[in-house]
Amino acid sequence: MKLRDLVYRLYARRVEDRLDHARVPGHVGVILDGNRRWAKASGGTTEQGHQAGAHKIKEMLTWCAETDVEVVTLWMLSTDNLNRAENELLPLLGIIEDTVRDLAEDGRWRVHHVGQLDLLPARTQRVLKEAEQQAGEVDGILVNVAVGYGGRQEITDAVRSLLADRATTGATLEELAETLTVEDIAEHLYTRGQPDPDLVIRTSGEQRLSGFMLWQSAHSEYYFCEVFWPAFRKVDFLRALRDYAARHRRYGN
Repeated sequence: MKLRDLVYRLYARRVEDRLDHARVPGHVGVILDGNRRWAKASGGTTEQGHQAGAHKIKEMLTWCAETDVEVVTLWMLSTDNLNRAENELLPLLGIIEDTVRDLAEDGRWRVHHVGQLDLLPARTQRVLKEAEQQAGEVDGILVNVAVGYGGRQEITDAVRSLLADRATTGATLEELAETLTVEDIAEHLYTRGQPDPDLVIRTSGEQRLSGFMLWQSAHSEYYFCEVFWPAFRKVDFLRALRDYAARHRRYGN
């Protein structure tokens, strides 16, 4: 073992030992950013970057299990990403399909898709549905795979679903406007029934949400990490949890 690796492990153990598990976030959202830039810096292809990022996901979920995180939302493909060139998008979709299938077959996590299925190719839709069916009742971390996801689109879909639901009861728009509550919209989100994310992590150094869980992250804490997603280490994750535990959450106050 190299000295650098030994020092890293000792430091990671020290950070973990000092972590207050009573203040660990219950729901962690992760914006998996930096695959392409990591590949470029490493002299690899974009596809290799996406593949390296996919391999990191199981590591991340294992760290979450070790620290008592209960829900993880992974933003794997945005609605904007669907506009990428076909020679990049098709391999990326294949990597996502393999990753989601692997997560479902692993047996340690529940898998739930968040996003708009209709925007995705038929094969990707099928993989997401089958994964959710296969791992939907697993007694483990709930893993939301955000594929074909956009925060504005989610809110739009929630309002559309709410209107359709109320229409079946014969309610008018005027009646809905008079009684509409925050909870009404929340019940029609992709993550309905789940707790909102306590902590949102974004890798690659970018300091913006880019539309990630716009509704749910209103009171979330944010942690922006400089490293690209494929290079994200356990110590980076533990630092994020440590930073979160040290904050006094104000919930908008």
